[in-house]
Amino acid sequence: MHIHILGICGTFMGSLAVLAKELGHRVTGSDANVYPPMSTQLQAQGIELMQGYDPAHLEPAPDLVVVGNALSRGNPAVEYVLNKGLPYVSGPQWLADHVLQGRWVLAAAGTHGKTTTSSMMAWVLEHAGMSPGFLIGGVPQNFGVSARLGGTPFFVVEADEYDSAFFDKRSKFVHYHPRTAILNNLEFDHADIFPDLAAIERQFHHLVRTIPGEGLIIHPTAETALKRVIDMGCWTPVQTTGEGGQWQARLLSEDGSRFEVLFDGQVQGTVDWELTGQHNVANALACLAAARHVGVVPELGCAALSAFKSVKRRMEKVAEVKGVTIYDDFAHHPTAIATTLDGLRKRVGDAPVIAVVEPRSNSMKLGAHRDGLPESVVQADKVFWYAPPNLGWDLTATVASSTVPTQVCDSLEAIIAGVKAIATPGTQVVIMSNGGFGGLHGKLAQALEG
Repeated sequence: MHIHILGICGTFMGSLAVLAKELGHRVTGSDANVYPPMSTQLQAQGIELMQGYDPAHLEPAPDLVVVGNALSRGNPAVEYVLNKGLPYVSGPQWLADHVLQGRWVLAAAGTHGKTTTSSMMAWVLEHAGMSPGFLIGGVPQNFGVSARLGGTPFFVVEADEYDSAFFDKRSKFVHYHPRTAILNNLEFDHADIFPDLAAIERQFHHLVRTIPGEGLIIHPTAETALKRVIDMGCWTPVQTTGEGGQWQARLLSEDGSRFEVLFDGQVQGTVDWELTGQHNVANALACLAAARHVGVVPELGCAALSAFKSVKRRMEKVAEVKGVTIYDDFAHHPTAIATTLDGLRKRVGDAPVIAVVEPRSNSMKLGAHRDGLPESVVQADKVFWYAPPNLGWDLTATVASSTVPTQVCDSLEAIIAGVKAIATPGTQVVIMSNGGFGGLHGKLAQALEG
């Protein structure tokens, strides 16, 4: 079967392409923005990529078109599909019908940490010899690919609350029917889709409604929005994490790089890993609870996490030039920016930390999170904000109240010049964006080298 994927370079759709290829289909795809890491992964798999949405890409007609949620009515390829009556389906629906049927699905949902937590789950199951399939919106470094079918009934999926397609406005995760579900946290996000937090809570409850009575739901005690979701009705056993929960962590190092895991007050094992930050400790507890549900004893899970290498673009160290370390991080919500910088600060102590932030997500462009930005960067010593011409609100005025020395730049060149002027050996530079950021990481490393 020839499947053509519209929006193939999105992390979800790119992963879908990998699975379709593994199932034996001929897979092609098109996207407006073709950039790594997804483009390189797809090309390595022998998947033909086309730039833009020219209807000519759909000639001769494929057997099926899978439509990404970034495409809407008016897109030339979408209009062609509809006018020609080509068979089409959303990505989540295709995944549910062709991959997830009859499998034990473990899903990681929540505003933050989905990619890291699902990567952890896949690795813990792999380490335990359970050869899971997975689809993750990033590339876990333990595997080097973002998706695979796997050789057993177990399948780990990053369960996104974003909408499914222009013709299906339900959250992607309602298609997945997980048996084991992690609800990591819940805040307002995706302002282009949801009017308020209550609307997202309603979608999360739709997910809860699909989880069987013999399944398991895992969530932190501290998340009031998730408590409201569960209070709408729950038919599944629940385990809780964090303070007052059944699963708890006892920190052995302040930055979260070493901690003991307790279940019902009993020590289960110790995690000693590369990651930092309280958010990752919370992710680990949820992962261990989920793994235990499919039969992995927590002690074995702790050993697996100690060998976990994180995910590309999640505090990924991309360069070290003349003593200056550059990290690439996907953080694009004030909470994620704050927790990432907090984890780094606890790890590096007094070393200078420079944050470079691109407010790029749809919610950011709509200004939904702007009030939280000045406070999110307090752990940095200097912040460079990138204000692209299409931002639509005054970034300079928003961050003027920041207590951290701040510079708003309208070009990558200005950012590079600014960082280069102050970076000394030992400086940690964190570049935060949910896009390619114009290749800033490589350009900055080059400039520091020169």
